[in-house]
Amino acid sequence: MRKVRIGIDVGGTFTDAVVIDNQTGEVIAKAKRPTTHHHEDGVAQGIVEIINEVLTNNNISPEQVVFIAHGTTQATNALLEGDVAKVGIIGIGKSKAAFNELNVKHIELAPGKFLETEFSYFDVDEITKDKADQAINELVAKGCEVIVASEAYAVDDPHLEKLVTELAREKGLYATSGHEISQLYGLRMRTRTAVVNASLIPKMIETANMTEQVVKRVGIPSELMIMRADGGVMSVNEVRQRPILTMLSGLAAGVAGALMYEKISDGVFFEVGGTSIDISVIKDGKVIVNNAQVGKHKTYLKALDVRTLGIAGGSMIRIGEGKIIDVGPRSAHLADKHYECFVDAPVTNAKLKEITPLPGDSPDHAIITSDQGDYAYTLAGAANILGYVPEDDYAHANVEAARVAWQPLAEYCGKTVEEVAREVMDIACEKIWNIVGPMIKEYEVNPEYIEFVGGGGSAAITTFALGEKYGFKAKTAKNAPYISTIGVAMAMVREQIERSVVDPSSSDIQKIRADIMDQIVAQGAKEESVEIAIEVDKQRNILIATATGATEFSNDGGVENLTEEAITAKVADVFSVDRKLVQAKAQSGAFHIVKAPKESRKLFNLIRKTEEHYAVVKNDGMIPLKLKGAQFIKTARSGYGDALNTLVAQLSSYSDAGQTIPKVYAFTGSRMFDYSGLFSTDQLSSMMSMDLEHLDAQQDILLVAAKK
Repeated sequence: MRKVRIGIDVGGTFTDAVVIDNQTGEVIAKAKRPTTHHHEDGVAQGIVEIINEVLTNNNISPEQVVFIAHGTTQATNALLEGDVAKVGIIGIGKSKAAFNELNVKHIELAPGKFLETEFSYFDVDEITKDKADQAINELVAKGCEVIVASEAYAVDDPHLEKLVTELAREKGLYATSGHEISQLYGLRMRTRTAVVNASLIPKMIETANMTEQVVKRVGIPSELMIMRADGGVMSVNEVRQRPILTMLSGLAAGVAGALMYEKISDGVFFEVGGTSIDISVIKDGKVIVNNAQVGKHKTYLKALDVRTLGIAGGSMIRIGEGKIIDVGPRSAHLADKHYECFVDAPVTNAKLKEITPLPGDSPDHAIITSDQGDYAYTLAGAANILGYVPEDDYAHANVEAARVAWQPLAEYCGKTVEEVAREVMDIACEKIWNIVGPMIKEYEVNPEYIEFVGGGGSAAITTFALGEKYGFKAKTAKNAPYISTIGVAMAMVREQIERSVVDPSSSDIQKIRADIMDQIVAQGAKEESVEIAIEVDKQRNILIATATGATEFSNDGGVENLTEEAITAKVADVFSVDRKLVQAKAQSGAFHIVKAPKESRKLFNLIRKTEEHYAVVKNDGMIPLKLKGAQFIKTARSGYGDALNTLVAQLSSYSDAGQTIPKVYAFTGSRMFDYSGLFSTDQLSSMMSMDLEHLDAQQDILLVAAKK
């Protein structure tokens, strides 16, 4: 029986759904329906309708659905609109400083929108069950719907936080605490994060219950999963405890699609709509996450670092003194104007006019008037005129109509239509590059490995022009308009734990590894699919464990494996080198290591140097790792210790600060183990022992390492 995955993306206007074959990754079906905001069951009704549509139209039974997930903007919208619960904080500390850190007061969510709080404080030595009970009653009397308990050192000993939350829950109240949200020191940020999370609980529980009932009503046996802000998914039960993790998840879905569906390992992903573009960086097959902000305040919520810019397909053009002065951020949609290029036939009697789209905008936005009506000049028009949009693309328009419409603008600027369109596109590209360039540097992504990938309905409008202008490979994702929904359907269960630990020992690392394995398996991930990466942040004294896993482990059984020739050809294309120079060097399980000599040029091409680049490639073509100057050893599991010692000895560097061990990765079967975030041989040996010792002594393991 064919097994399928369903992804649902609930947007402000439309609810999209895709059905994907669980083994091959083939998109079987796509559907779109208006979001049912005003139905008595809210957006849940639209979810019911679209699930029934894709199942019925494709002869799929509910029992065939092994994974179903949906992305939601509800948490983000609730914060932007101030539609949150009032929170009562019971702070526990030992000093005036702790009092001030715990009393986060009202939190501004957006201009004029606040999360309201009430505060009660106890000295650590004075709090009792009766006093806590009385404080909870007083907070409820002041209108608080959710209780937060926060104590200065609860990450080490949370018993007082638990005392408060258990009392609140016995009264039938929603309650949460600081240590449940984050295990990091930093009392104010931990408390603030817990308060934001608490404010979302009532509304998100209501929605979670409703959507869960929807899935059960349709007859799907799989547990409903919800998109997280960091690009993974989590169970509905986890949403009830930590709804804050769904905040900003709308931005994460497209990046998940780029990773899982497009198999990007190093690049910049652009999700381009009509009004804005979301920009994110992918490095070594991983998303970049950072602490998210609520209003102007940082939290311990880990979310994808997605930068949003008001440049997109519908961006309007501003003019003045016979020239183009800017592109965006106002879009044709918000100005209530049609695009000049999306018409059936060229307009007649076209004339240039300047307007003020919305109150507060400048009065220099260009439109055309014609016998057929008024139309906005847009970036989509420029892209189509310049030939960047393929004929089969969602954003392809009537190029002849666009040229006719742009003639008055060209005459105003004293240039040809193509010259004006190029000027508009250059302005847009420069504004996007002002974000992309610093992100590439900040996250130290090797420019030699980067490709630009566009998603969304307007993907082609900017992606190809950016690649051409700044010298990067560029492409649009398959099924680009549905890439976010595909990302929801293909996302992995994800969990992350961060702990404040100075100079973590092997036992600290083993403990956090065991804890995160327990957590991710409890959320439905199959243990055999789980991959765990441990990172030691020496500057902030933080130990970080990140785990990903699948709810239904297909083991890539239905994915067509590439031939060795196809794998080397793919690597040659990625590194832009002659295929004849690329060599497959070793294989372990689903992984191949491939060498690609690449010439680098410096000082105006006067100095030329050939460098050895390596790529680790999966059978299905995914490239999870690219390294320069790597070394590798293929060994049986019984000999991995000696192999590891050899690589560490050859690639370690030494300074006054001591030994710097190399980045090390292990590949076996269909699993990758990432040890690049560790800083000592003890940490490295301990982690590898936990990951590999249970394997058969003769099982192949590929160890790959490179200098940090």
